[in-house]
Amino acid sequence: MPLGTFRYAACGGANVALDICLFFIAYNFIFQKRIVDFGLIAFQPHIAAFLFSFLITFPVGFLLSKYVVWTGSTIRGHVQLFRYFLIVMMNLLFNYFFIKLFVEHFHIFPTIAKIMTTGIIIVFSYLSQKHYTFKVKAA
Repeated sequence: MPLGTFRYAACGGANVALDICLFFIAYNFIFQKRIVDFGLIAFQPHIAAFLFSFLITFPVGFLLSKYVVWTGSTIRGHVQLFRYFLIVMMNLLFNYFFIKLFVEHFHIFPTIAKIMTTGIIIVFSYLSQKHYTFKVKAA
């Protein structure tokens, strides 16, 4: 296994584990499986938990990717951050879609739905980060 792939798996795995733990804690204990109503907008508890965990794992994921996984990238840091943000926004939409689909239409337990969704997104994320966000420009 190439070192970059190993680092991606290790750092990504740690960030995914953090994400799932935060999701579980937020869903069960912070939001207590209840609708989160902000007045103008209300979120189902699984969506609120997802957004909560995202706010923490986004910066952690970028820092791990930049300084541990893709250290050979020749792209400037602010460009990497912008590209990372774009890919993560796509992942956010995929997460939202798949979690809603699995929980509300297939009636899968939310934490299991989150794990399944994460599995789907790993392949897309790896390829996009390797070939777009942190690519190494040819000399």
